[in-house]
Order: sequence, then structure tokens, then C-alpha cells
Amino acid sequence: MLLSLAWRNVWRNHKRSMIIVLSIAFGLWGGLFSDAIMLGMMDSVVETAIKRDLAHIQIHKVDYSKEKNINNYIPDGEKVLLQCKEIPGVAAVSARTLIEGMAASPSSSFGVRIIGIDPAAARRVTNIYSSVQEGSYFESDKRNPIVIGKKLAERLNLKIHSKVILSFQDLQGNITYIACRVSGIFKTSSSQFDGMNVYLRQKDIFRILDSPPIFHEIAIRVESTQQFKSIARKLKERFALLDVKDWQEIAPELAYLSDMTITYSYVFVAIILLALLFGITNTMLMSVVDRIREFGVLIAIGMKKTRVFIMIILETIFLSLTGGLLGILLGVASISVFAHTGIDLSAIAYSLESFGASTMLYPYLPVAMYVILTVMIIIAANIAALFPAWKATHLVPSEAIRSY
Repeated sequence: MLLSLAWRNVWRNHKRSMIIVLSIAFGLWGGLFSDAIMLGMMDSVVETAIKRDLAHIQIHKVDYSKEKNINNYIPDGEKVLLQCKEIPGVAAVSARTLIEGMAASPSSSFGVRIIGIDPAAARRVTNIYSSVQEGSYFESDKRNPIVIGKKLAERLNLKIHSKVILSFQDLQGNITYIACRVSGIFKTSSSQFDGMNVYLRQKDIFRILDSPPIFHEIAIRVESTQQFKSIARKLKERFALLDVKDWQEIAPELAYLSDMTITYSYVFVAIILLALLFGITNTMLMSVVDRIREFGVLIAIGMKKTRVFIMIILETIFLSLTGGLLGILLGVASISVFAHTGIDLSAIAYSLESFGASTMLYPYLPVAMYVILTVMIIIAANIAALFPAWKATHLVPSEAIRSY
């Protein structure tokens, strides 16, 4: 009985109720969509970094992070590479030969990180091949092809088929030179990455070094992003003498930023609900003032004050949930549309490059957010109803009937 009575009371003054319902709906809609954009942006930064070069998991020699020298390669690298492929849940594996060196052209020279790869294996782990804007990704059989970033190409004034000289220390500590021809120029969402990395085929590096295959890094992509922690644990158990890290350990600042974005999204919605709480409280107070005589009569004819209290609480919950669910539906609809079509941010591409984000943004919001939001709405409604309900239950029936 109280439920049906409370629902009817909500719509007795339908104009006032609709105003607060729409206020709640549009407030939450704006909050949810803003959160989805923030989370989508952060997800874009993380996914871009993982697909560009980070991968889900990396394996190095234990002290490689302290001393990134050419001799600090993974012992029995080929054996480790094969064993990684046997781990359930591993989608692809790519071994990298990493060397710090210099790239020189007739016009200039810059310090670079030389990344030796097996092009076929690297394609399955990272997406650098899809970022090649000029030339090709090691599709030529010519001697010593090199793929460089667009930023570095501009610095060195290089074009496709231009000659570039790489210099670096070999395994004996001697300076070695290799003459390369630019076969491809890539452009990622990070201009910093484009300005310092060059890709060579491992077979060309091993030929110049006159050495068997050596790997400084093994990059691993997992089948499901939810599995990277568990797979990293398995790899740590199998390769106890090596340094195995997942992407959150490799780039803790990125993981921290991701966690902070999620936390901020909840705080942002909580602030919106707090602001709406005052609006709901004001609406319910107006409702109580308009109905003081009614409450006085109800109490006078024997209705318990606790039932009056519960009725006002229910009215507030119905009002809040109606607006909240409408806001959630609007949020789900708009987020779903833009999650499919994306939001083109190419107008601010330069700013996004320094941040490492893609120019196409795909908003998303985890299902948990909608569940938590519904609970938060009910809690906020109960808090908003406390004072109006208290005021209604502390009326003196005779004064309420006589005065109003």
C-alpha cells in the first residue's frame, strides 16, 4: 500500500517532479559521458603503448634495466623464446635485439635506439607495420633496409631510399658501422617514440656483429587482457633467473595514471550526485510544506509517524531512481553509439601526440560503474529524504490541520 501511495504522490505535482527527474537524468548523463570520454582516453593511451612497443609482458636479463649494454642479452635466448610460446594464453612472442647507437645522414646525426626484429614475429605482437606511412615494412629484399620514425626522418632530412649510417658498439666494444637504406617511415601517436627508434632486421644485425642470435628483450602478447597478470606469474615461475614484468610493472606511471583516472571517474559522479542531492532535498521539502495539512490529518486519524517517514523516503527513492535510470539509459545509448563510431579528435592531433593518445577516441564505461551508480543513487535518495521526512514526522497534528 505504501509503495503505490508513494508512487502516486510523486506524480501529484507532475511539473515539479518532471523538473527534478530531468535534472537528475541530464546531470547523470553528462557525468557518465564525461567519465566514458576520460576512461576511453586513458584506455587509448594504454592500448596504444601496448600495441606500439610495450606488449603485455616483457622478459630481460635481470640487470638489463640498470645497464642497457649490448652484452647484457638473455642467456639461451632462443630456448627461452620457444618456451614462452608453449605457455597457455600466450598469443604471440617477438624477440628483440636492442642497441643504443647513432644515426647519421649527410645533414645531421642523432642518438637512436636500434631495434632488431624478426618482421613476421613482430607483426603479431605490435602494430608498427600498420603505422608505416611511406614506403614498406621490410617487404623489400634489398640489403640492410631500415624503418624509421617520421620525426627522426625530419631531423635527419631523410626520405624513402635515403642512405643512413648507424654506428654502435659491437660485442667486443669496438665501434661498428652499418649503411642502411630507408625502406619505410612510420608515424605513431607518440612523436617522442618516432624521434628515437629505428627498426632493422635481426639477420642484418647478426651478420654485422658476426654472432649467433642474441636477444635483449622478449615481448609477449596475451590472448585476453584479463590474463596478463596470471600469465606473467607463470613466466616468473618458469624463468626465475630472468626479469619478467607485465606492462604495469614496466610502465608504472601509466598504470598509476590509469588507476587514478578510474578513481577520478567515481569521484566525479559522486560530486554530481552530491549537487543533485541538494536539489532533491529542496524538492522534497517543498513537497512536505505543501502537504503539511495532509500529514497532520493522516497522523490524526491514526497513521503511525514511522509509516509517514517511510512513505517520504519511498517517494524520494522513486523520484531519484526514475531520473537516475533515465540518465543511465541516455548514457548507455550515447556511449554505445560513440563507442562504435568513435570521436574524431584530429583537430587536436598535435596535443594528443605529446600525450601518446590516438586521434580516434572510443568512449567506454565498465558495467560495474552502472551498478555502483544505481546503489549510489539509492543512498543519495535516502540521505536527501532524511530531513524532509524528519520534518513531516515532527508535526503536531492539531497545529498542522489548523494552520494550513
